[in-house]
Amino acid sequence: MPSRVQLCKVEDVGVGEVRKIDAGGLTLAVYNLDGAFYVTDDACTHGPGSLSEGFVDGDTIECNFHQGVFNIRTGECVRPPCMIPVRTYRTVVEHGLVYVEVG
Repeated sequence: MPSRVQLCKVEDVGVGEVRKIDAGGLTLAVYNLDGAFYVTDDACTHGPGSLSEGFVDGDTIECNFHQGVFNIRTGECVRPPCMIPVRTYRTVVEHGLVYVEVG
């Protein structure tokens, strides 16, 4: 059965922004796309890049290290050099807090 990990308050991540959050032994990137929250692993699957240091464009994130692009909603690779999708997490927003389900 999945467990919930609290990540942040809704107001901690502005619309169109991404924030790095360390919680529950995970390092995650939390995105706010027009008020809907999404979470991926923070580490780029291609190299040492941190997705939370990248550039959000619509529903994609461009890694600032090698400029690979991922779909934030699905984790799928949109543009090379990235070839392996980034892990996404089921995200829940309740009472002004953002959680992910893990396990």
